[in-house]
Amino acid sequence: MTVSLRYHLSFLFLIICTAVEARPVPVSRSGLVGNAIAEFIPVGFDISKTPSLILQKEPQIKSSVPADWGIVPEFSVNDGKASAVVRLKGDVSLYGGGEVTGPLLRNGQTIKLWNTDNGAYGTDNGKRLYQTHPWVLGVRKDGTAFGVLFDSSWKAELTTNSDKIEYNAEGGALFRVFVINRKSPQEVLKGLAELTGTMAMPPRWALGYHQCRFSYGTEEKVRSIANTFREKNIPCDAIWMDIDYMEGYRVFTFNNKNFPNPKKLNDDLHQKGFKSVYMIDPGVKVDKNYWVYQSGTANDVWVKQPDGKEYHGKVWPGDCAFPDFTMPRTRKWWSGLYKDFVSTGIDGIWNDMNEPAVNDNELAADLRLGTMPYNTPHRGGGNLPAGNHLLYHNAYGRFMVEASRNGILAVNPEKRPFILTRANLLGGQRYAATWTGDNLADPRFMKVSVPMSITLGLSGQPFSGPDIGGFLENTSGELWAQWIGFGTLLPFARGHACAGTNDKEPWAFGPEIENTSRIALERRYRLLPYLYTLFYKAHTTGLPIMSPVFFADLKDARLRSEEQAFMLGSNLLVVPAFAKNPALPTGIWENLHLINGEETDAYQAKLLIKGGSIIPAGKVIQNTEEKSLDKLTLYVCLDSKGQANGELYWDAGDGRGFNKGNNATLKFHAATQNGATKISLASQSGKYPVNNEIKQINAVIVKNGKAYYGSGNLKTGVIIKSY
Repeated sequence: MTVSLRYHLSFLFLIICTAVEARPVPVSRSGLVGNAIAEFIPVGFDISKTPSLILQKEPQIKSSVPADWGIVPEFSVNDGKASAVVRLKGDVSLYGGGEVTGPLLRNGQTIKLWNTDNGAYGTDNGKRLYQTHPWVLGVRKDGTAFGVLFDSSWKAELTTNSDKIEYNAEGGALFRVFVINRKSPQEVLKGLAELTGTMAMPPRWALGYHQCRFSYGTEEKVRSIANTFREKNIPCDAIWMDIDYMEGYRVFTFNNKNFPNPKKLNDDLHQKGFKSVYMIDPGVKVDKNYWVYQSGTANDVWVKQPDGKEYHGKVWPGDCAFPDFTMPRTRKWWSGLYKDFVSTGIDGIWNDMNEPAVNDNELAADLRLGTMPYNTPHRGGGNLPAGNHLLYHNAYGRFMVEASRNGILAVNPEKRPFILTRANLLGGQRYAATWTGDNLADPRFMKVSVPMSITLGLSGQPFSGPDIGGFLENTSGELWAQWIGFGTLLPFARGHACAGTNDKEPWAFGPEIENTSRIALERRYRLLPYLYTLFYKAHTTGLPIMSPVFFADLKDARLRSEEQAFMLGSNLLVVPAFAKNPALPTGIWENLHLINGEETDAYQAKLLIKGGSIIPAGKVIQNTEEKSLDKLTLYVCLDSKGQANGELYWDAGDGRGFNKGNNATLKFHAATQNGATKISLASQSGKYPVNNEIKQINAVIVKNGKAYYGSGNLKTGVIIKSY
């Protein structure tokens, strides 16, 4: 949510530059730190001054960089500001940069890496948003690829021209650069995960549909929303509480009038198959009678001004103090605040406003910064040095979600935490999912949500999605229908609405669009087994869940800039209804229909299954606590040889047991012989008793626009003869 909804304002910065010739800085040391992963360290680099806030662990050089490596960064310092340039040769398609607007293909683009509260993406025309990913993925003409990671959290500018990639920081401390050079972009992304980690495996309910509003203001309204979903048989897994559940916007409190019994509310939601997600912001109201402020003051955790006085900035509660998350004791203190809060039965946490967003920092007349002043000191500790806000600003949200995650785990160690964050830094995918911030109810924002979410996946963050329907301003029924028709197929699926805008629940636009919403959501829930399998692969490998169409054919130049259609995994192609003449891969692709009547609904995205693949689907359920696999359906699209393969990953849906072998991976194979196709279980691994859940297998072969059906079980398989 945007402070004071000021998305129509511009943040102005006074930048005084002195032209000084850049001073080249040679590489002092380099080496391979992994399979085709090179680390380049400039002369003068001091890890005590520029600690990595991105890497999951400190890499060790294992061997020297080959003489023919070819991708070597050039370092320099200009007017006390450190830079690195990677010069490019040949025809290279560039991607990445994290949460950015604009085209999927990033050649010729410049973005500003400075996490900003940016409603409707108005500041700098969307070139500066809520997260920082100093990362570029390059794909050559032959499909081989490389990645460049600038290991720096400083305020910076990232330029991706066809002849060079340039990172210019506003801090003088030199930083390292990591280069990954592999045979495909998919392998490069696996290398990025080796450096920065993968997302944690979420609880299965987090893959369901989420409903939110700023705000559902009373317990009665929350119950009404939940009851309506169930009465109308519209699938949903989570209801979200925005800041109005709090007492005067004080974090870790409940409004005694409107939310008098949060434990009973959460219990009631659980009985109906819902989870609850509550917002927690970093700003703590300055109030000597408020226990969180008292505790923070007693533990000396607040950010201080240069003169040593407590830093205050205005956010929703008025004057706020802010935890200095660079200090280990602050992170431990923050983690401890979740104990009583989560014990009320809260299932997920929403960390918002954590750029951090502050709305009253006037640097001069009519000049506003939107966060803490650059020279605000942070005290550090542990392996983190003391440093100013220019160094630590982009990592503030990442520190916050790490502390939040640790606090939630301490309360419920046997459950998988779910945290959604607005601000983050590359590497922060280890702690939280994300959404694309405060978008606008406008077709432009609907369309740009596709390349934005793809780009996040190409930048190490696979679990993301937009506010379906648009957060700011009113949403028309037409726009809602178009958006939900494909938005439910993105990794994170949540409908959201700002205060003062019209209702944006699936039934809010009349019976016809309610039915459109139901179809779209039932499609997502039917695809849950396939999606859950993709999430597990993302967790274990770092591969994106949602990927660009060119991943289907790395050498097809037509596909390199396609940003309307997208892939889910490698076997399912999604073409939104708004897409006009999208570039699609060649080969065998068949229409896939999951729900009766969906083909007559003009708003649903077209689903295409790839030749040679098998996609597992469950039955229609209303929430993820219901059994999905009773009647497992295998959708089969044969290749030119009459064969196909597919995979299903499954586990208990929550808990830590999946890390100890309590999971199941089923691999299916289809082969055609003498005019009949047999679909059978090729292999099974893991200790989770998935066989107890799968009572029946239905198989559907889609070929030449027609469907052919058969049924059986895991033991006998399915034979389909007539097609």
